Amino acid sequence: MKKLFKEITENFASFQEDAAAQVEKGNKAAGTRARKVSLAIEKQLKEFRKQSIAAAK
Repeated sequence: MKKLFKEITENFASFQEDAAAQVEKGNKAAGTRARKVSLAIEKQLKEFRKQSIAAAK
């Protein structure tokens, strides 16, 4: 679960950087990267939830 948490944290940092570039500078490529990583984060968060529930039992 620690590995998954680290991956989520890294992807979120990447998302923040790319999303800020799109919002502040209008960088369309950064927006594309932000959308792509947001899908990966969504999948990772679902997996984190599963692992968290299993660990709580």
